[in-house]
Amino acid sequence: MNPAEEYILNQPEPFRSILMHVQVIIEHTIPSAELKYKWRIPCYYVGKKPICYLNASHKNQFVDVAFWHSAHLTEYDAYLESENRKVVKSLRYRSLEEIDDSIFIDILKEVNKHKDKRFYKKK
Repeated sequence: MNPAEEYILNQPEPFRSILMHVQVIIEHTIPSAELKYKWRIPCYYVGKKPICYLNASHKNQFVDVAFWHSAHLTEYDAYLESENRKVVKSLRYRSLEEIDDSIFIDILKEVNKHKDKRFYKKK
């Protein structure tokens, strides 16, 4: 088992269930996405391009699905949290019921479409 899978399976509930659900959606939506373990958290890459990372925040009681290419996701801004981060925005889930699969899938498709672009938009 790789360290990223171990990270997910070793989480307490509800984090584990949320992470496993998110993992299935990502891998089904972007079959070429590869789960890696970077910065002590699971990260998805397509080739050498990062797509998103997963983080279980026990302190704040949510799972963060964070996207580096968030500057290109303007249509989905209402769903994404930035919390004073300059580049990364994320979807945050406190329960399985909060996950809207269709929105998550749309965001993943959009991120995959922009994966070869810079994290920042040039003005």
